[in-house]
Amino acid sequence: MNATNTDFVLAVEGLTVSFDGFRAVDDLSFYVDRNEIRVVIGPNGAGKTTVLDLICGKTAATQGSIKFMNRELTKLSEPDIVKAGVGRKFQTPSVYTDLTVFENLEISYPNSLSVFKSLMFKRDAEVIRHIEETAARIYLSELLHTQADLLSHGQKQWLEIGMLLIQKPQLLMLDEPVAGMSVAERTQTAALLREIAKEHTMIVIEHDMQFVAEIAHKVTVLHQGKILAEGSPEKVKQDPKVIEVYLGH
Repeated sequence: MNATNTDFVLAVEGLTVSFDGFRAVDDLSFYVDRNEIRVVIGPNGAGKTTVLDLICGKTAATQGSIKFMNRELTKLSEPDIVKAGVGRKFQTPSVYTDLTVFENLEISYPNSLSVFKSLMFKRDAEVIRHIEETAARIYLSELLHTQADLLSHGQKQWLEIGMLLIQKPQLLMLDEPVAGMSVAERTQTAALLREIAKEHTMIVIEHDMQFVAEIAHKVTVLHQGKILAEGSPEKVKQDPKVIEVYLGH
């Protein structure tokens, strides 16, 4: 399949990265549709986080292509990839704990991204409306003026998702968003991600297969930097190869 011009939001083709001769990602190709939640699973060391590093420009590809909205990302810097519309949330929440929920969302607002702009950044009605709408989506309306270090672990995860959402990325990449969450928080997060998918495309790395089944439109299973299996959560769960290398452990 040639992704010169494609309807896919993301088209990864022949992606390879070697570290000292070790191929962490090995000739990987996959395609993500608009408004799709693609979940990537696999054993430790399968190359899951490396794939996100490659897409967001944190790691440079040895070879291959990453097209986002038909734009080649492998030639762009990390900040330019963010500007193109790719947002990423890492495994550990990185919120500003000494700021309130409101201030965390405000600082993430697109117009306040550079120091020069932030000096002239006005807290106008539109900014406040966006912040309040985002807080409502991430279940933090009641906690807008609470300092972030007083939030539960799950609430900090939601706040970080909100900090991404307010930037309006077309593609969100989330690394284990429900790690360390309570059962109730996991259920709420599943509902949140399904809601977000109405307007955004997502790639999610996850281990919790019950959560995967709740959110995934399609699952890609990685093993040793290659695709072991791909398909619906049900299909992947019953795949003998997947059971052998991943689910059986």
